[in-house]
Amino acid sequence: MFKTILVPVDLGEIDASKPAIAKAVELAQGAEGTLRLIYVRSIVPVTYMEFMPPTFDEEEQSVSEKKLADLAASVDLPAERVSAVVRLGSVYNEVLDEAEKTGADLIVIGSHRPTMATFLLGSNASTIVRHAKCSVLVVRA
Repeated sequence: MFKTILVPVDLGEIDASKPAIAKAVELAQGAEGTLRLIYVRSIVPVTYMEFMPPTFDEEEQSVSEKKLADLAASVDLPAERVSAVVRLGSVYNEVLDEAEKTGADLIVIGSHRPTMATFLLGSNASTIVRHAKCSVLVVRA
């Protein structure tokens, strides 16, 4: 059914992403599809950059890629059907762009129960649901 599945993960809260990854694996196994994990690093405001070491961006990218590769290696699919990418920017913009770039036909997102703050401010998951050109499955923990 779904051949290319994109799963945004938060490396700071890997446990929160596990239900979404598990559901994506289940769907990919049934359709012999591929799974692509994406982690989006936040942009550090310019005003803070003077306090960061010169190699900060490169180190953060490297550490993020290593953590995401380890997570991808733990996915219960053949290695050739799992890929991962680390991008820099706003979560929803980068996830939507990656979905278009890879031709994803499903985005599987883990989500917390909504609170009053998310009803008032919105969230990355709700923005992705509203603007994605493919199907989106929101998995609650």
